Amino acid sequence: MNKSTLLIAVLMLGIGIGTGYWLSGNSSSTVAVTEQDKKPLFYRDPMNPSITSPVPAKDSMGMDYIPVYADEDKPSSERKILFYRNPMNPSVTSPVPAKDSMGMDYVPVYADNEASEVAGTVKIDPVVVQNIGVRTAIAKQEAISRTIRAVGRVDFDEESMARFHPKVEGWIEEIRVDKTGQNVAKDDILLSIYSPKLVSTQQEYLLALNNLSALSKSQFDEIRQGAEDLVRSSRERLELLDVPEHQIQELEQTRKIKKSLHIHSPVAGTVIRIGSRQGQYVTPKTELYMMVDLSQVWVYADVYEYELPWVKLGDEVEMTLASVPGKTFKGSLDYIYPYAESKTRTTKVRLVFDNRELLLRPDMFAEVSIQSDTLNNAVIVPAESVIRSGSRTQVFVVRGPGKFEPRTVKLGIESSGQVAVLEGVAAGEEVVTSAQFLVDSESKLREATAKMMDALNSSKGISEDDSRSVESHKGMVHGSEEMTDHSQMEMDGHTDMEMSEQIDGSGHGVHDHD
Repeated sequence: MNKSTLLIAVLMLGIGIGTGYWLSGNSSSTVAVTEQDKKPLFYRDPMNPSITSPVPAKDSMGMDYIPVYADEDKPSSERKILFYRNPMNPSVTSPVPAKDSMGMDYVPVYADNEASEVAGTVKIDPVVVQNIGVRTAIAKQEAISRTIRAVGRVDFDEESMARFHPKVEGWIEEIRVDKTGQNVAKDDILLSIYSPKLVSTQQEYLLALNNLSALSKSQFDEIRQGAEDLVRSSRERLELLDVPEHQIQELEQTRKIKKSLHIHSPVAGTVIRIGSRQGQYVTPKTELYMMVDLSQVWVYADVYEYELPWVKLGDEVEMTLASVPGKTFKGSLDYIYPYAESKTRTTKVRLVFDNRELLLRPDMFAEVSIQSDTLNNAVIVPAESVIRSGSRTQVFVVRGPGKFEPRTVKLGIESSGQVAVLEGVAAGEEVVTSAQFLVDSESKLREATAKMMDALNSSKGISEDDSRSVESHKGMVHGSEEMTDHSQMEMDGHTDMEMSEQIDGSGHGVHDHD
């Protein structure tokens, strides 16, 4: 290699280094100029975008606030701007671009942001959602049954009650069952009664028997048949007066009239009232005994009006009593009374229970659980997810991360902390189960603000023609540099004063909102 070639190589290397240095310097200056031209509108908390600052800052975790530039929020020509909102106080809006007292530009609100959402839809930052303790649950499709609980009262079975009255007048000679609550078997002797009518009836029967024995050998069939008919009618009269069979047979054998005759119990049961005592004169109007069979009892329970549609005949019933701990009695619903109680606004139902062990005593109080029909394939949500506000019942459905939509629902039966949704929520949707009242208050605020803005826009009569005239006026202003500078100075001078007066007058500051 000669000297001339070496010299040319060194010269070309020098030229390349110089050119590269010049290009890199020019590029860095361009980047610096670009970064200087891009002035942040404000700075936003990276963990909570609703918190902003006009100057660089750090959050509680030491993270730098993220700058927000003007071109990031630059509206598209295809998107229609409804109004402009104060970034530090969303309740303060303006129909035209403006700045707040700190020099921050108002944030535009576009039509497509509001048109696709249901009125009252809430958007909450995920961090705020976690801080306020929002919990959700999935709506499931499954069977649900309703358990109706009520207080019951044990009573007698009216169908097994019996009242005894004598069929003749007379005097009580002897009383054998003389204690209330005494158990009596069928055909047990209750008392003995002397009645002149019974004595005369016995005499007639004895005469008929003697007449039959005298005419039994008569050659005339009519005479013999008449004597037999007289005996038969006399005996039937004794039976109709409740003279027991054994005393009639004794009368036929001994042919001696009994002064007092026995009255037997026609049924088995427990004596609950005694209406006569020994030596008392009684008539057919006198109630001698009142007895009832306690092998089966009735239980009366009161059901509220809103639970009545779920009760029907034949429903299974469970009952527990404080006097019989640990034992559950099973019965059935036997009758629903066709009237309601005016004072309690309840309807009485009658339940039937077996009481062969005699553990159920009338006038006892019991806790009753009526098992109503099961509703199959119902959409079930937790009962705490339902918000009852006046005539409206609603839940909040999760539409996305931090996005909650209010949904009016129609409810069915409720049991064991679950409620059936007949309309409004489908199976698989996610509903809010806690902190929904905070979400509901925010939803109502959003809905009221939207309605207020609609009314405000309607009253001002803002139309597309007015918007075009405003745009054309802005174009004329930007067409002249002197007019632009003047308008900008005028806006900077007056906007600060107007916005500060507006904030001071409304009583809401920026820090109060945050």
